Amino acid sequence: MRGGRDADATRRALVRAARRRFATGGYRATTVRRIAADVGVNVALISRYFGSKEGLFEACMNRTVDELGTGDRARPVGVDAVIDRLIGHVVESPNADDPLQLLLLLRSSGDENADSIRRRTLESFTERLAASAGWSADDPSSAPLLLRAQVAMATMLGLVMLRTSTGVQPAAAATFEDLAGPLGQVFRVLLADPDATP
Repeated sequence: MRGGRDADATRRALVRAARRRFATGGYRATTVRRIAADVGVNVALISRYFGSKEGLFEACMNRTVDELGTGDRARPVGVDAVIDRLIGHVVESPNADDPLQLLLLLRSSGDENADSIRRRTLESFTERLAASAGWSADDPSSAPLLLRAQVAMATMLGLVMLRTSTGVQPAAAATFEDLAGPLGQVFRVLLADPDATP
């Protein structure tokens, strides 16, 4: 039992270290040896747990999307719960990991495979976000919800970057209660009321 827990802890530590390296140094400049050294483990564990550097990068991207909390494709979370989670993510974002994970989502790597993983991850996230608002790939009339979900995602990421990288007030100090009204209204226009004019 302990070995399984240790392996899970090592996987999490590798993903955390990799996110920092990929976000600050870029995909190409980051080596699996440096990531392994950051965690204090043998580099062979990256191949064992993730298959390759690309597999580790994909695990980093998936963790970021999971933290944004839209549920999975099979069981999307309701739109009100998603809106609360998005606002909560903006409020909780001034922490050591968050600006880095956003850089990971937004920064082009210059590597075709890594950029393809990033694009697929962002598309998957917006599809899950749109699904919470009623989008379905089988329903062409719901297609505008994909764009609305991307606008909602861009709004959230932009506000997080404003809060974490510039410290602009009052945005940087805004609480959940401060943001729930205006940000919740924007998200609801985009996701909960598709007939409203954004």
